[in-house]
Amino acid sequence: MTTATAIDPVTVEIIRNALNSAADDMNATLIRSAYTPIIYEGGDCVVALLDSDHQVLGQSAGLPIFLGNLETCTRATEQRFGREVWEPGDVWILNDSYLGGTHLNDVTIFGPVFVDELLVGFTATRAHWIDVGSKDPGGSMDSTSIFQEGLRLGAHKLVEGGKDVRSIMDVIATNVRFPYPTMGDMHAMIACIKMGDARLSALVRRFGLETLEAARDEIFRQTELLERAVIAAIPDGVYAAEGVLDNDGIDLDSPIPIKLRVTVTGEDIDFDVTESADQATGPVNCGVAQAVSALRVGYKLLVSPDLPGNGGSFRSMTTQVREGSVLGAIAPAACQWYFSHLGLLIDMVARALAPAMPDRVAGASHGDSMIVLTAGTDPRTGREFVSLEATLGGWGAWDGSDGESALINNVNGSLKDLPVEVLETRYPFRITTYQVRPDSGGAGRWRGGNGVVREYEALTDCTVSLWFERSRQPAWGLFGGEDAIGPDVVINPGRADERRMLKVNGTAITAGDVIRCATGGGGGYGDPTDRSTADVEADLLDRHITPAAALSRYGVGAG
Repeated sequence: MTTATAIDPVTVEIIRNALNSAADDMNATLIRSAYTPIIYEGGDCVVALLDSDHQVLGQSAGLPIFLGNLETCTRATEQRFGREVWEPGDVWILNDSYLGGTHLNDVTIFGPVFVDELLVGFTATRAHWIDVGSKDPGGSMDSTSIFQEGLRLGAHKLVEGGKDVRSIMDVIATNVRFPYPTMGDMHAMIACIKMGDARLSALVRRFGLETLEAARDEIFRQTELLERAVIAAIPDGVYAAEGVLDNDGIDLDSPIPIKLRVTVTGEDIDFDVTESADQATGPVNCGVAQAVSALRVGYKLLVSPDLPGNGGSFRSMTTQVREGSVLGAIAPAACQWYFSHLGLLIDMVARALAPAMPDRVAGASHGDSMIVLTAGTDPRTGREFVSLEATLGGWGAWDGSDGESALINNVNGSLKDLPVEVLETRYPFRITTYQVRPDSGGAGRWRGGNGVVREYEALTDCTVSLWFERSRQPAWGLFGGEDAIGPDVVINPGRADERRMLKVNGTAITAGDVIRCATGGGGGYGDPTDRSTADVEADLLDRHITPAAALSRYGVGAG
């Protein structure tokens, strides 16, 4: 609802920052209360405050791939049950891959916010649950149906009128392998929702709903105006890019094409991915909502990277996604590792628009979460365990800077890898090597960032599952910059039983086995022959490149 209330810029800024601070408080509540390392150490979560029309008021730092996506869940619930379904003190849960867009492990919990019996907005959070009852602990790299991937919930009430709905909580607890930490994470998310309710209610009572809505409208107006100005500066036309995934994890010899067409007309921009591959047999599919989110991330990186996302974002942007495609999956498509083509798609937005925005784009990043999942029984405690972590890689260079090394991929944003100390304390592994992978970034006037090498030594018999992507099409360079080196995973390197694999489900390893994971780098930017000798020598000193690479890529000797 738009109001005509006049509002001064100081009040607008106070409310803008108060809303974002409220979201930060929600996020801190969740992370400090969570039971599993993937949330309290990794930060695999995001929160948002929404207005009564499901528009984003404030969103915490978190996973960019959920950008503008949490409101999909509140909207879907309202469309299913009607506006009157919202009641004070209620909290809802949803993890359906075709509604939320992601895999079933990404659980969204949300609730309405009422002030004096008036619905003023919603609070929402999404976090990764370590297990949701899939056919394999933690998730399967070879699932071919959503029904193999765990408990799938449409919108259900978790809390009604302030009281837990024990029936649905019992259903969840009896369908996951680790009910105690799962229920702990669930209640941490509920606490997060309640924190958001308290913060938003306090702002409404402090400023009044009319003033808050006037500030919201002004914030949205400013955001839209700034974004439209950037788009208007792009020459009208059609821009395109193509990419390819290695495979779907089932048919390892068949790449999956992803195609993007961007049309710019005045202040409007349209992203079309309808020509991408049909949904795959393996678990690389995602719902439409996540494809839209990925395109929004690519858009935001180029158009408004310094602005917090809000309901005024993306108003000049439209998307075309084909249902039944790998980016618009329909039941019963498997969606467990839905993010690989989304990271690729984000890089493709920059590749497509590079001719029109050379000063804003970067070479491609390593682009994938590079998942390492282990499961077994910890001999120190006698209890079953499952660990899951995303590993780091290199980002692309841009005009004016080398790419960063050892960062999480652009899908995951502020997600963190597990510290060595936490991993060794919680799980029966020893990390024997953790270092930057020299020469993995693409050469260029500006060098691509490097990936990492991380070695795990198993201290007990267990299983390991891997999901490493972008070997068939490593991160590409731009404007003469060279492509990066892709990932490489070796079990027991240098031994007689050495094995190489990038995607595998539940392969057995024994105590003493070593898993060596090397991630890809980022693409270079500009002609490598234009890189200064001083920069190459600094790279040698910092061990970003080896003497052999300095000579072959840049013509600079070690002497």
